[in-house]
Amino acid sequence: MAAITMRLPAVRRAVGPAAPRGGEKHLVAPGDTITTDTGYMRGHGTYVEEEKLIASVAGAVERVNKLVCVRALKARYNGEVGDIVVGRITEVQQKRWKVETNSRLDSVLLLSSVNLPGGELRRRSAEDELAMRDYLQEGDLISAEVQSVFSDGAVSLHTRSLKYGKSWSPLQLAQGVLVQVSPSLVKRQKTHFHDLPCGASVILGNNGFIWIHPTLEHKDEEAGGFTTNLEPVPLSDREVISRLRNCIVALVNQKLMLFDTSILYCYEASLPHQIKDILKPEVEEEIVLETRQRLLDLEG
Repeated sequence: MAAITMRLPAVRRAVGPAAPRGGEKHLVAPGDTITTDTGYMRGHGTYVEEEKLIASVAGAVERVNKLVCVRALKARYNGEVGDIVVGRITEVQQKRWKVETNSRLDSVLLLSSVNLPGGELRRRSAEDELAMRDYLQEGDLISAEVQSVFSDGAVSLHTRSLKYGKSWSPLQLAQGVLVQVSPSLVKRQKTHFHDLPCGASVILGNNGFIWIHPTLEHKDEEAGGFTTNLEPVPLSDREVISRLRNCIVALVNQKLMLFDTSILYCYEASLPHQIKDILKPEVEEEIVLETRQRLLDLEG
């Protein structure tokens, strides 16, 4: 018989978002006047009317010198060159794959933009085109970098070795858990590939797709990224991955930015609790409050 958990009503502590250093963010709603100063330039999420700069979306105002834009708090992913994304293959076409990356339009991964098996450096042939489904097929998860952004907002990807201290071979993701969050909650960093000391690794996609998987003891790059590890994952690794997944969901529920340090602090704060209890409201608030306090102490 399945166990049933019952909780009595309790007064819950009000936990507001942590104020960023330097004051509160300037939040606006559509139609709000941002400034009447005509010296500012109009950026994304704004328009000019009667010599006033007005917000066209709900979000936080960002200023870069004289450029003013509004970053939406909740929106589809807008690709930028150099972003790391996690995506799912949706269609195999002529010399290209279509990839779902949480943006308005499907992204494109060209056959010429991937490493060939064995790391061969040569022009793609008709045989390579016929073997595309042997490399990647519908439903496969991949990690990639944004190579370019088209005029309509569609994104072109590539999965060649990247320059992050040591090159990484993309590509096919297996033996892990995918968590989908709002792209605005993923903090931009120099690297989005993190091997956490708890025994698991995360790929924090700028598009809001987060991949959690066991840390590999050795990374084989000679296969061009097309090899898939299907060995059984030990129970201890699965428990770590499940705990990390619940910690990420808890951070998202409390609107805390996601990066390697916040995830690790939340993981450590959750250790006294069972994995299934992390998402209970009172436990979630407790561990996220501790995480937030440790982050503030770190900044101080």
